[in-house]
Amino acid sequence: MLSETALKKIKEFLPEEQIFPDCPLAERTTFRVGGSCSCLIEIDTEEQLCSLIRLLNLIGEPYFVLGNGSNTLVRDSGYSGTVIHIDKAMNEIKVDGCEIFAEAGAMLSKVARVAGEHGLTGLEFAAGIPGSVGGGVVMNAGAYDGEMKNVVTKVRVVNRDGEIMELSGSSMEFGYRTSVLKNRPFIVTGVSFRLQEGDRAAIRSKMEDFNARRREKQPLEYPSAGSTFKRPEGHFAGQMIMEAGLRGFQIGGARVSDKHCGFIINTGNASASDVLDVMGEVQERVYSCFGVKLEPEVVILGD
Repeated sequence: MLSETALKKIKEFLPEEQIFPDCPLAERTTFRVGGSCSCLIEIDTEEQLCSLIRLLNLIGEPYFVLGNGSNTLVRDSGYSGTVIHIDKAMNEIKVDGCEIFAEAGAMLSKVARVAGEHGLTGLEFAAGIPGSVGGGVVMNAGAYDGEMKNVVTKVRVVNRDGEIMELSGSSMEFGYRTSVLKNRPFIVTGVSFRLQEGDRAAIRSKMEDFNARRREKQPLEYPSAGSTFKRPEGHFAGQMIMEAGLRGFQIGGARVSDKHCGFIINTGNASASDVLDVMGEVQERVYSCFGVKLEPEVVILGD
């Protein structure tokens, strides 16, 4: 937990209205469950982030970086560290020819929309992804045969020493729902995309088609973190869960979606423990039926 001395030092370079001690996290994630963190700090600028990282590492304070919270499950016990929230204040999007630069807090769906408005193709797959640019590049977000690795050219980050660095797209080690950033102490502040000229009407039609498919096949009316498990090699997680007889399986307020078994949803009053219990049962049943270990795609935060 941040000491009063540390909070005082943070207030030297951050306005008090950006600092939230003992902050509930449920409303800052799309699952809408979980406890509080010791302190949540909203970041407005890259400079603020650099100063904060230097201080937190100096005092040995654990921290977690949160964007839109669309791929995060917070335990009911919360997180006894500081959450660095990079959200709407860092959401600038710049277009220069076929290049787009977007700050980490910008929503991927908005970047895709801006690209389409400028007649740029390559980001249509991101039109319905509910995550931010920062989180999207960390996990190599993708859908409908498109993914970040196909369009990212540069990633701007802050390292553990509070210094700004620029990584090339080729050095990102992109893989299925992973990148080099998964295991490195870097925080994304911005991403450059290289797209291609295209027909505005065709781009818009493609995005509308993808979004219509999402509405038809995914339980968007319920809080969730999207696909709960990674796709096992040679299999589809949702299909295996369905074939294991778990469609509609429920514990407390958490339920395997009837619409898409790859989603665990919050029916309205779920706890994080309910979600974790359903995840555990799904993993056990699928392994028992198919000998396949399902790996969570959602990031589980907490003590």
